[in-house]
Amino acid sequence: MAENSHDSDSPAEGEPSRTQHVSARVPEKVGLGSFSTGAIVMTGATEFMIDFVQNIGGPAAVTARVVMPHSVMAQFIEALRKNLEMYTTRFGTPAELPQQQPNQTLTPQQIYDDLKISDDLLSGSYATGVMIGHSAAEFRLDFLTNLFPTAAVSTRVFMSSPQIPRLLKSLESTYQKYEQLRQQQGETEKGESLDPPDEPLDPPSEPLGPPDG
Repeated sequence: MAENSHDSDSPAEGEPSRTQHVSARVPEKVGLGSFSTGAIVMTGATEFMIDFVQNIGGPAAVTARVVMPHSVMAQFIEALRKNLEMYTTRFGTPAELPQQQPNQTLTPQQIYDDLKISDDLLSGSYATGVMIGHSAAEFRLDFLTNLFPTAAVSTRVFMSSPQIPRLLKSLESTYQKYEQLRQQQGETEKGESLDPPDEPLDPPSEPLGPPDG
């Protein structure tokens, strides 16, 4: 896989920051990363879950599961948006993928009935930040845990450049729905925290499309 084409990655951790050099230890088991052709973004009571899916040729499978607090998602979206802008400035607009045909009748259970997911991915990898890099062909998403004594990459995902606008749109849509729900509950429950939803996860913002290639 290609290395980052910039002198520094775009961080999304803690408070938004200007472009700077950010380092994190990369454990051997996550160094090679996994390739993804799409993602399912879901909202839980205290966190977001992002399932990166590979859907090439055979049955679709989850290749990486990332769990991040609600407070981190907005920073991830902003970092991804800025990195896409830098990509577009240097390489041009990514090629447009065929439009998916959304099916609003699918429940999360129905979607996951058709997905393969290994036991070691069920619990996911926790992330409190992300570093993003790209080449002309692909983006690298390094999800981080910033714990003492050093930050470390918990999950590394590669996606082709044309997939990034779709991923960004899905993240923005899911986060907007979460913010709307929080505002609605805040109006009726002054000063109280959000109650967990009746269902553990909301439906994904975009269903899986047909296999690529």
